[in-house]
Amino acid sequence: MSDTTETETETTEVPQRILAAGQSARIRVWERDGGAIRTIFETTDRLYEAPNWTQDDRLLINGDGELWTLPTRGGEAPTGVAASGLPDVNNDHVLSPDGATIYASANDWHIWAVPLAGGAAARVTPDDGGMHFLHGISPDGQRLGYVRLDPDGENWWASATIHTISIDGTADQAVTTHPGPADGCEWSPDGQWIYFNTEQFSEFPGHAQIARIRPDGTELEQLTFDERVNWFPHPAPSGDITVYLSYPSGTTGHPADLPVELRLVRGDDWSHPETIVALDGGQGTINVPSWAPDGSAFGFVDYPITTISEEDEA
Repeated sequence: MSDTTETETETTEVPQRILAAGQSARIRVWERDGGAIRTIFETTDRLYEAPNWTQDDRLLINGDGELWTLPTRGGEAPTGVAASGLPDVNNDHVLSPDGATIYASANDWHIWAVPLAGGAAARVTPDDGGMHFLHGISPDGQRLGYVRLDPDGENWWASATIHTISIDGTADQAVTTHPGPADGCEWSPDGQWIYFNTEQFSEFPGHAQIARIRPDGTELEQLTFDERVNWFPHPAPSGDITVYLSYPSGTTGHPADLPVELRLVRGDDWSHPETIVALDGGQGTINVPSWAPDGSAFGFVDYPITTISEEDEA
């Protein structure tokens, strides 16, 4: 889910994230064969977030409230997606299985559809009083998985539940109903599970763990059981490995600019995750599905800060 606070209930109150002094956004690719990591673009001018991988080997990202693409081969700057009528977007966006349509959460708290090739945006979600933060799409491309919040009362973040909705904005269905906040929902490649993170199993606020549940809301299963705070599980298209974002113990929510890890799980061996990269990041790093369509690589973003010493300043 994108960055929100308890006072951010109007679109005019949601500032776009920007880079700090001395900070850069590095858009990077991890190669499954050999584990190499390469940087395909780096900038100190604009904060980019949340890669999706297109069918033609580009990454779809957001920055300054707009959508952008850039080739995964590197050597080129991002190019804006022409999306007429689309409000400022946050970092919650996915691609349809055929790669033709972007579904994106905007700062009006609705989900919108826009052609990847550019064109007019169309709103998907109805005015039902809820806030909609998109995270996944079913393998058949017919339903969207999103996090719903109802901004009533002082602690409305606690209302975060997983829902699915048809791509035409009908047939909304609650998948989780427990008051423990849930986020980061994504289908397994076979469509049999929805993976997500939740505080439902925690004894204190903020301690999110990875779980999965059937799309009809049955057979809830906790998958991680450690002291770290775990978010955004992304199964590979091959279904045999999963990558997720892991925060230090004691983290509340999914903030930016912390020392985090990308962890890999092989099969269903969730008790033995492997740290594949430690980085400066969190919010914006892998909020959304980021695997290449063939499962050979995934994209992520980190946000290193260069510290200038007094000698350098002198």
